[in-house]
Amino acid sequence: MQSETDMQVLDLTKEYPRSPKDSMCGLVHIPRMIDKARAFREHKLGEYIFPCPLDKLVLNFMRVDEIEFADKAYALSETAFAEWLEDTLKIKSAAEKEFINRQILGRKPDNEDRLKYFVDIRNRIDPSRTDIITWVGLLDLEEGH
Repeated sequence: MQSETDMQVLDLTKEYPRSPKDSMCGLVHIPRMIDKARAFREHKLGEYIFPCPLDKLVLNFMRVDEIEFADKAYALSETAFAEWLEDTLKIKSAAEKEFINRQILGRKPDNEDRLKYFVDIRNRIDPSRTDIITWVGLLDLEEGH
């Protein structure tokens, strides 16, 4: 089924998905979601979660459920997926895309327990990186993006 040359399934038990800052069709986080959805379908997700809270923001924005997204990500090449995504997003304005991008990129811990968890992880990786205050920043720090 995946005869396209740019279809790749990462083994997320051994490697990292793309950065949440990477974008496709004007939306951040989509390439990472593709990596996770494909790994999910191949049972190579490891400790990653699909759909995670950031994924759910995007899926809700797209008005697509995680199974449809995973099916498309798994069956289509990057080029064909981008075409499907463009069609799916054709009713969304540039302002709406920018709004959801800000929501994803700016998402921070939203309560004291989550903040403690966040700071513990950040400090374990690099206690000098107090500039890291968003989940996306923490993911990039943790994965070396």
